[in-house]
Amino acid sequence: MANTQILTEAEQNNRRRQRKRALVAYSFIAPNFIGFAVFTFGPIILAMIMAFMEWDGNNPMKFVGIQNFINIFSDARFIASLKNTIVYAIFTVPLTLIIALALAILLNQKVHGRNFFRTVTFFPYVASLVAVAAVWNMLFTPAKGGIVNQILLNVFHMPAMKWAAAPKTVMMTIIMFSIWKNMGYYMVIYLAGLQGINGELYEAAGLDGANAWQRFRYVTVPQLKPTTFFVIIMLTINCFKVYDIVYMLAGGSNGVINKSAIVLVYYIYEEAFRNWKLGTSSAASLILFLIVLTITLIQFRGEKNYAND
Repeated sequence: MANTQILTEAEQNNRRRQRKRALVAYSFIAPNFIGFAVFTFGPIILAMIMAFMEWDGNNPMKFVGIQNFINIFSDARFIASLKNTIVYAIFTVPLTLIIALALAILLNQKVHGRNFFRTVTFFPYVASLVAVAAVWNMLFTPAKGGIVNQILLNVFHMPAMKWAAAPKTVMMTIIMFSIWKNMGYYMVIYLAGLQGINGELYEAAGLDGANAWQRFRYVTVPQLKPTTFFVIIMLTINCFKVYDIVYMLAGGSNGVINKSAIVLVYYIYEEAFRNWKLGTSSAASLILFLIVLTITLIQFRGEKNYAND
């Protein structure tokens, strides 16, 4: 009987220690979890509910069903934002990927000043967007006195362009800026992937008579498949949620944020905080979420099928 009581007390003490350890562990994750629940998960659930409501932020909410979605797809401005976002992603994703991979391969070689060029290439990504956008606008100023336009006039004898100030060229300018700013980040990711490739594979390919292109095609590309998949996923998601670059280059409400430059996230912002159509904005947010989710699932499925082949 005494042994049973002693064992029971020992088990109770052990359970107390386990509860205390669990309480300490939960106390460490609680701040992050509470922040996620309040500022991320809660707003997501609220946005999904508001997508089926009509609300201006002042009057009571009114349930309207799918009317917000009907209104959105009949809005020419939303259709333009969807088209612009798709065009932006179609050009930005492959060009950024190709340039980042090319830079990574080049700067993975033993070249003089390699660390300097790595730093220079990566710097635009970590630099303040406001600062680099201001410099970019100075270089690509629509006036003839702009540096880029001076080069076009004096070297290539081409007429000056308005760049981000003209509806016909604003999206091209945004794409160029996005590639320049983000290619350094993905270059670093590719550098990590390249340095993880076993050098014996290149030696074996060289012994089999493979040239530089064949080594790249049959060794580098397959070995970088997981890295490329990650880069494509991140680039696609970032392209569909682009906002700040468009706002800074196209000049906000005073620039050419029109059918030539508006993107989905800007449309969501505009509907919510300028037109105060919070239901419409939430519906557009839900559509954006579904688009990104669908594209991501397709990419995951394609990657899985490719890996099984």
